[in-house]
Amino acid sequence: MSTTTPTETCPECHNRVRERGAESVCTECGLVVAEDNLDRGPEWRSFSDDDTDRKRTGAPLTRSRHDRGLSTEIGYRDGAVRFTGRKRRRVMRMRRQHKRAKISSKSERNRVYGFTEIRRLVGALQLPASVRDRACVLFESAQSEDLLRGRSLEGFAAATVYATCRTAAVSRTLDEVVEKARAERNELTAAYDALNRELGLPTGPIDPRQYLPRFASRLDLPMAVERRAEEFVTAAESRNLVSGRNPGGVAAACLYAASRECGAAITQREAADVADVTPVTLRSTYHDLQE
Repeated sequence: MSTTTPTETCPECHNRVRERGAESVCTECGLVVAEDNLDRGPEWRSFSDDDTDRKRTGAPLTRSRHDRGLSTEIGYRDGAVRFTGRKRRRVMRMRRQHKRAKISSKSERNRVYGFTEIRRLVGALQLPASVRDRACVLFESAQSEDLLRGRSLEGFAAATVYATCRTAAVSRTLDEVVEKARAERNELTAAYDALNRELGLPTGPIDPRQYLPRFASRLDLPMAVERRAEEFVTAAESRNLVSGRNPGGVAAACLYAASRECGAAITQREAADVADVTPVTLRSTYHDLQE
């Protein structure tokens, strides 16, 4: 629907500008001054019957919230209406009581804290949303099995993120998780051992190939070096050189060997720093690969 209310002046001819639908058009020269194609109406959508049975839905359900995202919240901004005096104090009391009623038990409070820490850690490690949701489900399973008693909530939150990365084949080392977590290394390892022992996580040996793309990107190596390093990993596995070694160190050594062969200029120190290992560890694997 068009309106004829002038809103501003045209920057070209300084005549009146009128809003017509989603556009602001000059009445004299026809210049489109502004355009607003946003649909500010309600998000009515029903996949079964969109014409006669329209439904308004809110945010999608998520496993990263203790209540799946179904609870409501009393906001702090009320549009054009400003509460003052007695009504404002009443809304503040309603907001406070509503916030308290969202958490009904201590276990639910622990779940809220654990999920919050998982979301923070996933964001700090730049992990996908699927890892966040699976880590929250794993934390909830550990709580239902009474594994959190006497252990650190921060350690369990970090352990669920690390365990999810292991099971989902996402390349994150233990040191990287510990660096961003609010738990000590021994707290994380104790929680991870409890998860692995009691819940039977499908975790196996870490494949060094998972680290190759990320390490190659950090070292600014071409794709040919990464492909050659993958061939080195395959050769190392066939000769049983990967067993018992740090998979990140194996990946860095393979990238270093491939860069030497392809003429890319990187040092052992640079390759070792990317994998968070010592140059001695990298040289040991590199000499075995050369042999």
